[in-house]
Amino acid sequence: MTSRERVMASLNHREPDKVPFDLGGSSVTGMQVSTVYRLRQALALDPPGTPVKVVEPYQMLGEIAPDLMDAIGIDVVCLWGRKTMFGFESKDWKEWRLFDGTPVLVPGAFNTEPEPNGDILMYPEGDRSIPPSGRMPRDGYYFDAIVRQDPIDDEHLRVEDNTEEFAPISDVDLLHFKEQAERLYSRTDKAILAAFGGTAFGDIALVPAVWLRHPRGIRDVEEWYVSTLTRKEYVRAIFEKQCEIALQNLAKIHEVVGDRVTAVFATGTDFGTQCGPFISVAAYRDLYQPFHREVNSWIHKNTGWKSFIHSCGSVYQLIPYFIESGFDILNPVQCSAAQMDPARLKAQFGDVLTFWGGSIDTQKTLPFGTPEQVAEEVRSRVEIFRPGGGFIFNAIHNVQAGLPIENLMAMIETFNACRDY
Repeated sequence: MTSRERVMASLNHREPDKVPFDLGGSSVTGMQVSTVYRLRQALALDPPGTPVKVVEPYQMLGEIAPDLMDAIGIDVVCLWGRKTMFGFESKDWKEWRLFDGTPVLVPGAFNTEPEPNGDILMYPEGDRSIPPSGRMPRDGYYFDAIVRQDPIDDEHLRVEDNTEEFAPISDVDLLHFKEQAERLYSRTDKAILAAFGGTAFGDIALVPAVWLRHPRGIRDVEEWYVSTLTRKEYVRAIFEKQCEIALQNLAKIHEVVGDRVTAVFATGTDFGTQCGPFISVAAYRDLYQPFHREVNSWIHKNTGWKSFIHSCGSVYQLIPYFIESGFDILNPVQCSAAQMDPARLKAQFGDVLTFWGGSIDTQKTLPFGTPEQVAEEVRSRVEIFRPGGGFIFNAIHNVQAGLPIENLMAMIETFNACRDY
């Protein structure tokens, strides 16, 4: 089977020749750039000191280039948007070094000048004449959003303020998606996981809008969460407008990319904590499910795409309603959270839901376990999730910085030794 055929078989709950492997197919299934660099060095893919591209600067994710894909057997490739989270394009690459010394390539608009205290500030669209929207603390590995919240005047809150970022897709972006979909489909045999944007309702990573020059409306994280209860009708009106624009954009996008895309990253809104759901089932069904249904219904009626939901934490109680909403894929499958036992998930939902993740704990086992413990967890998860398809091997969220390279190699080698059906 080709990689694309392998992924499609598993998504359709058929057993392929081997379990598909994703590492780098999205902003939540990738690897921090310093770890990508160390993996490439361990595999002798580059001379020492060869920089790795930062493809997503907010989380500092590294490029999983074609030679690395081939070396470890990856089956999925990402169709990224034209711009980064900070609103500038991934072009005009320049050299930089992380605080740990890792050599990287960053986009030309990426600010590489440290503040007097050593922090790195990032600016919307790379424009340093306006207040920064992101901060990487000295000796850090990632950016934190800087909340830029104007005083809220409830008498004058406008839906338009919180939907500024949801606009009809431009011809430039349509051309980008068309050209990239054609390139990835014709030049690789990989399944394409696309990130078109616009369909994540209330994704808290997006609420501060670090790419907007002067965000308006409700942009503070805590205030947004409170508003889903205290200003629920305002939030609902935002979602209604967002959904209307999203469906129009999806129609235009599908016209140019067709069914070259295998799956679409529909939402990254987190609904779980370590201990249980972040919100009640009733709250999900009232505020979020109607819009998830609209988006997924359109996708399934008009395209061959599969719909991908990313939600961290303990979401066991919500999974039946995710399925009811039309999602085909659940990620990251955080098996360490309450009620998220992998065997129970597979037994109860494995006939209709594809588990994209769940393969290794990135909070404890991968960074702090022994290679033997990593190998054992990988073997166990493959054994549980593999039968009947419906499983894409991926770590539980992005592989982090600073973990022992021996553990990462144990994950990859163990998986490749046991992935065959």
